[in-house]
Amino acid sequence: MIRSIRPRAGAATVLALAALTGCGIPPTDPSVAGGPAQGIRRPGADTHTARIFFVDSAGPRAVARPVDRPPDAPEAIDLLLDGPSPAERERGLFTEVPPMGRDVSVTATKGTVNIYIPVKASAVPVTAISQIVCTAANADIPGGRPPAEVVVRIFEEKRDPWPLRCGDSGNAYPASIANPTGDADGPS
Repeated sequence: MIRSIRPRAGAATVLALAALTGCGIPPTDPSVAGGPAQGIRRPGADTHTARIFFVDSAGPRAVARPVDRPPDAPEAIDLLLDGPSPAERERGLFTEVPPMGRDVSVTATKGTVNIYIPVKASAVPVTAISQIVCTAANADIPGGRPPAEVVVRIFEEKRDPWPLRCGDSGNAYPASIANPTGDADGPS
């Protein structure tokens, strides 16, 4: 019995042409999809991250740093004051927070973080205020409130505090107004 190989060759040609013509989706440029992978978690291992806010050319950006346990507000602010790591700097991240040494004092109670800064807040860039507020709001705060519901009060030289919250975009806004994303403020 003689078999013909022509139908198989014809089918292979059709498949090859279909593969070469594509699927009709136009090519696109690469897009940013977040930070690099941080590795694989071991099953059953407790892993925690500190959410620290730095800045890139587009504005505030959250960075998830691996830590042994969830940082409280003073620890999170210390990580912010240390600045971006070499790998974070390589990704284009920097800080607008001016050097303040360790003269920053941070306390936290249920749903509120108080931050005492050694400089006039008006001398601190707005982006730096957002970095401070959002880093503090994302720390392990007594009361377990979501970051958007945490009130961060910035105290400066002999003045009333600035009560602020962290918006979804990583920008600080006055605690007395609605969240700029349109969500209502959380409970006070």
